[in-house]
Amino acid sequence: MTQLNDEKYLLDLLQRNRVLTPEQRSFVENRKAQQRQLLLRQHSVLRKSDAGREQDESLSFVDIIVSLNLELPGKKGQVLTEELIFRAIAKDLGLPFKKLDPLELDLKTVTKTIPRTFAFRHLLLPFSIANGVLEVAICNPDNKTVLAEIERANQLTVKPYLATKSDIRKTLAEFFGFQSSITAAETHLTRPLVDLGNLEQYVRISSTEEAASSDQHVTSAVDHMFNYAFEQRASDIHIEPKREQAQVRLRIDGVLHTIYKLPKVVHAAVISRIKSLARMDIAEKRRPQDGRIKVDRSGQEAEIRVSTVPVAFGEKAVLRILDPEILFQDVGKIGFSERDLKIYQGFMDAPHGIFLVTGPTGSGKSTTLYSTLKQIATPEKNVVTVEDPVEMVHEEFNQIPVQPLLDVTFSTILRNILRQDPDIIMIGEIRDLDTALNAVQAALTGHLVFSTLHTNDAVASISRLLDLGVQPFMVGSTLLGAMAQRLVRRICPHCSETFRMSAEELRGFGLPVIEDGDFELRRGKGCQQCRGTGYLGRCGIFEIFAMSDKIRKQISGGSAETELRQTAREEGMTTLKEDAWCKVKSGITTPEEALRVTGAD
Repeated sequence: MTQLNDEKYLLDLLQRNRVLTPEQRSFVENRKAQQRQLLLRQHSVLRKSDAGREQDESLSFVDIIVSLNLELPGKKGQVLTEELIFRAIAKDLGLPFKKLDPLELDLKTVTKTIPRTFAFRHLLLPFSIANGVLEVAICNPDNKTVLAEIERANQLTVKPYLATKSDIRKTLAEFFGFQSSITAAETHLTRPLVDLGNLEQYVRISSTEEAASSDQHVTSAVDHMFNYAFEQRASDIHIEPKREQAQVRLRIDGVLHTIYKLPKVVHAAVISRIKSLARMDIAEKRRPQDGRIKVDRSGQEAEIRVSTVPVAFGEKAVLRILDPEILFQDVGKIGFSERDLKIYQGFMDAPHGIFLVTGPTGSGKSTTLYSTLKQIATPEKNVVTVEDPVEMVHEEFNQIPVQPLLDVTFSTILRNILRQDPDIIMIGEIRDLDTALNAVQAALTGHLVFSTLHTNDAVASISRLLDLGVQPFMVGSTLLGAMAQRLVRRICPHCSETFRMSAEELRGFGLPVIEDGDFELRRGKGCQQCRGTGYLGRCGIFEIFAMSDKIRKQISGGSAETELRQTAREEGMTTLKEDAWCKVKSGITTPEEALRVTGAD
């Protein structure tokens, strides 16, 4: 790796690109020998690769520079990274740079084009084949002989891209690890091609040795899948059987990405492994089932909620990843405006009454409620929840799962909860009159009740309770208020840029823009960190109204929902669109994202 170890070339290049000062250069030259010895002691020179073979992992001069954490000139808090160094080398040598994104890579191309040992030995990663050209990520620009061998072996023209050594090594380990597990499992599980899915199952009895070996490979494949989902910040894993194969998709920031194509023969084994971990009935394939898995992720616990349903070509599984860091947040940091936070804090401090959170599936209701309960739960308070299912087990709450087969439903368990001396009650969802009446009764007897409803906005929750059959005076006397919420994607901070839009254009998005003129807004250009989407992470937008004497009188008098909404607006309620516009003005999200979530008028 000539360029990676040519000290003068690298230091001259970095100084020329103004990412290294003369003082920092002198520091590197004086410290390099000591730093090399330190790194060699921390990490053995010989490491075992994923293939189980020892390979030369001698440190390059780039590794030494990166380990010193040198601050970039004029950029406080930003350090010189391996990626910045390789980008500079690529530009100097006239090579294109490739930032490897696992979601963009094809498993078959990476693992079937070049032998595993060859790829690890030379740190090469093929990532695309098109029009007779094989694109390969390399970290050593001097690998011309090796590239020529690849051309001869594949009868393709090789186009090299420079990528960081750590990216190539990590991606090779992930992809070959998963592929070897899947291939080995497929070998042991191969059966006739005729598969009638849920209608009829062809069974071949494996020998004891085959079964044990197959189990090991499938277990490894599932572990790879889980680790990969956590690394990519996925909220859901979809494992879907198709006619010829199965596919695995991850939902990241609300958008699904296809990441794996599995051989059809492996699909049933993967589903069985997941069902086994979730303590579900492995033999039952014709009925929907639910379960949960608790996993250890780098010393931190996370939970995975599993749901399986029979579909045309087998069983589909959806795994919802429940990360405590996401579910239990500081209420003040989930997106409330100053006005809304003050009102919401008042609801949290109320001695009794009902507060409702509304919104469609996936709008963040669980995060809001769990974060709220976490904040108000103290040793002096008894917090009881009734959930279907229990999203995240938390030791400070007394959580009751709904079990319809045992007649443990929202309505039936609420009759018993009051004998448990609760202070705060959280009901997963008010679905029927019995549940609503029991929630009202709990509020009337001095308890603080939180629950959810499926309505489009906050004020519609009043109409929903009335439609269920709750008397208007009971709604007025127990309801503290309601909140509608949605999730918008945040603009990626790594590629954020400013642009201008006129008030007229913004109104065209359905945003409630009162002022005239142009506005300076922000958007993401699209980069590797956000996978070209321009968004990274999500933020809540809210519509909160608090019950007032005037609204109580209107409810008792049978006023229409439009009148209730008008009164709430007059009393200061901010609508979802207005809060979305505030997030756009603040540079948190874009007009397009606000329109996607709130819809056009």
